[in-house]
Amino acid sequence: MNFHLGLFFTRGVSLKTWDMVGNLDREIAIYRRMVDGGNKVTFFTYGDDGDPKYLEQLKDIGICPNKDDLSLEDYESVLPIIHEKTLERLDVIKTNQSYGAELALDVANRFGKPLVVRCGYMWSQNAVREHGADSAIAREAFRVEEKVFSGADRIIVTTAAMRYDVVSRIPEAKEKLVVIPNYVDISLFRPMDVPKKRTSIVFVGRIAPEKNLVSLIEAIRDLDVTLTIVGEGKLRPALQDKFTDLASKLTWEGGVPNSELPELMNRSGIFVLPSLYEGHPKSLIEAMACGIPVIGCDSPGIREIISHGNNGLLCSTDAKSLKTTITMVISDSVLAEHIASNARKFVERNFSLDVIADLEIPSISEISERGRALHA
Repeated sequence: MNFHLGLFFTRGVSLKTWDMVGNLDREIAIYRRMVDGGNKVTFFTYGDDGDPKYLEQLKDIGICPNKDDLSLEDYESVLPIIHEKTLERLDVIKTNQSYGAELALDVANRFGKPLVVRCGYMWSQNAVREHGADSAIAREAFRVEEKVFSGADRIIVTTAAMRYDVVSRIPEAKEKLVVIPNYVDISLFRPMDVPKKRTSIVFVGRIAPEKNLVSLIEAIRDLDVTLTIVGEGKLRPALQDKFTDLASKLTWEGGVPNSELPELMNRSGIFVLPSLYEGHPKSLIEAMACGIPVIGCDSPGIREIISHGNNGLLCSTDAKSLKTTITMVISDSVLAEHIASNARKFVERNFSLDVIADLEIPSISEISERGRALHA
């Protein structure tokens, strides 16, 4: 039986946010697939009255925005009232991340709807890494996760490591947990017959401390290569000032629509993700789907995807190790072709939209049916 899913956006995030960072098409692909299968989907966003302008692009996905542009706290307090009619019609509620999931849980309980909590990354782990285990934000993340994981009917995480983390803290959540990775549209992200320069490196991601871009830029200092940096973030001005002497080697692209990334990646010789940690990095698996050699630091979230020497190369997070590994790929065309070919096959088997939809849609349908049975 078909379902009506209500997706609660990450706290503070709107469709405009997704659009600005170039992720709109990527984020909505699986929900379009749900609608194509006869289901209904409604987005509960933090966007103002500008969000409905995306309705044509969403193709039959509904929107319940913060149309009066209320503050976060005010909007969250009145959301169950202003969107009451839509909430009553839902069969199941789902979160996009754990940040903001507390509201979804409260609404699910209020309206008697089952809740699916999805985490593309573990908020608490990131908070500990960035601010320390005793920080206020880490304590808040742990509190929210314990509450929503305990109250959810299903928990979707993107990696086995995340599953282990949740079970170690909340053993009773074990039976609710499923691992469903991020997906890639492999018809969009595919090898292309375009000019490629082997000494051209590309990075795609937020320009943030955990991305470790300083090490990557230092790594190319003495190499005859160029580096294209795709993404935005607060660190960008500081990094541009710091590396003015390498301006001829660096291209700062800013945000690029997801639909334009495949050709950009295909024109590059190497994709490098130097992060200190990741959740389940979409840009990495998109680059692998394009059939280009990938290098990633041996960090959480990356080491679970890259099999060293098989579908990519792992290295340490320091500039010296990155430089050595980049040089290895440039100088060994056989190795480069080997890992690139295997990377594409790996993504086809594990992360294609078809594969992930066949995991996620039945999972949501099952929880929806369970909710209907309880209220029959």
